[in-house]
Amino acid sequence: MIDTETLRTAALASKAWPYDEARKLLKRWPDGKESSGQGAMLFQTGYGPSGLPHIGTFTEVARTSMVRNAYKEMTGAETRLVAFSDDMDGLRKVPDNLPEQEMLRAHLDLPLSVVPDPFGTHPSFAAHNNARLRAFLDQFGFDYEFIAASDAYADGRFDEALKSILRHYDAIMGVMLPTLGGERRKTYSPIFPIHPETGKVLQVPIEVVDTDAGLIAYADPETGARREQSVLGGQAKCQWKVDWAMRWVAFGVDYEMAGKDLIDSVVQSGKIARVLGAKPPEGFNYEMFLDEAGAKISKSKGNGLTIEQWLTYAPIESLAFYIYREPRKARALSFSVIPRAVDEYYQFLASYPTQPIEQQLGNPVHHVHLGAVPTVDMPLTFGLLLNLVSVAMTEDKALLWRYVQRYAPQVSPETHPAIDQLLGYAIAYFRDFVAATLHKRAPDAREHAALADLDARFAALPADASAEDIQNEVYEAGKAAGFDPLRDWFMALYETLLGSSQGPRMGSFAALYGFAETRVLIAEALARTE
Repeated sequence: MIDTETLRTAALASKAWPYDEARKLLKRWPDGKESSGQGAMLFQTGYGPSGLPHIGTFTEVARTSMVRNAYKEMTGAETRLVAFSDDMDGLRKVPDNLPEQEMLRAHLDLPLSVVPDPFGTHPSFAAHNNARLRAFLDQFGFDYEFIAASDAYADGRFDEALKSILRHYDAIMGVMLPTLGGERRKTYSPIFPIHPETGKVLQVPIEVVDTDAGLIAYADPETGARREQSVLGGQAKCQWKVDWAMRWVAFGVDYEMAGKDLIDSVVQSGKIARVLGAKPPEGFNYEMFLDEAGAKISKSKGNGLTIEQWLTYAPIESLAFYIYREPRKARALSFSVIPRAVDEYYQFLASYPTQPIEQQLGNPVHHVHLGAVPTVDMPLTFGLLLNLVSVAMTEDKALLWRYVQRYAPQVSPETHPAIDQLLGYAIAYFRDFVAATLHKRAPDAREHAALADLDARFAALPADASAEDIQNEVYEAGKAAGFDPLRDWFMALYETLLGSSQGPRMGSFAALYGFAETRVLIAEALARTE
């Protein structure tokens, strides 16, 4: 167990990106926020429930939690994390990946908090999406406070900030209008009234009538008549850039990150926060995840992985691991990245216990588990299990476990539940993504001779040969056949024996699958012709 002072010293010196981000907060509050009488350091994440929550939403909470933990390790100070849902936003378009398209179109411009749930499981569409997001956050064990805009507007938490927006109306318009096109300038308003009869979120110009009372006036889009209305108590909501700044001011937010696509919005909201007399929060702009085709993931298009989909094929910790790496680099987030992410996660997890504290703080799993890193014995890789399922051609987990226990007699579903879980993931991943792609080609003449030599080498090994001894014979067979580089030999093995362009260490695979069974694969390859 590392003592607090040693951890703090190492954290203050670490160059891992969460610590770099946390150092911004040390500069923001040199004497500590609590000692200044401002309460706990406040982190915020924002989410718009206009579509099903995708991995990008989970990403923001995970990365923010990593920075929050880094700050706590550096200072020991109290912190809070607010996950905010802008469910007062109007439904402007219907995402393509939702049922009940006609019903949803009939509720355009209504706040998401009152749009009916197309899935029929919750009081509203926003409530459905909020519940799904919270379920994933809770499953990972994040420590956060959930705040819905519909509650915060209605119960008056934003009333004073809304009055301040009215008092600084001209200055806010001075920030926003230069960023807008000619037509949009004519209709822009920093505050959207909620029509008292239709319930729609109106995008109409407003006139400030009484700042202290929170009164505005606007032309009713239905009748053209002048209507006076309060903006307080949930009768209006802010345009989103103003809303963002208003939340920073009302809550006293110290840190919030955002995607690179929102850089301009961060700038404008920051200017508005200053107009309202507050300092914008610290943060950084991360790169966006891309789908298989290289397009930005969008919740309205539904072109990205959902969190449920990742969890069908891999543990949630592997997702957090993938999220941690290179946040300022655009990377694909697709089904194809899952196997490698799982194996790299377990590799870093295995190395963690023996590392000095300085290396531990740079190890991704320290941040994935927010400093409480578990000890896991994982004698088999996900890739190896996936290849086992591929050649065994079975979804019978009990049968697959017999192969596993031949390779590692000391493990069982009871002693190693993580392996049992990975085996289930491997079955699902093989079924949905691998089975249809397998094609075992015939070997060419040199490969044919090398395979025959490898089979003879295997026949000469003792039945209890180690994976390393088997791997050495694989190397020697490739060298004897003149493969240079040797990766061409391994690719030939994968393509002729497994039907794939990539695969595991052949020594480990043969030890797992069995000598006799592996020699059957070689015999089948030697007999194969195109």
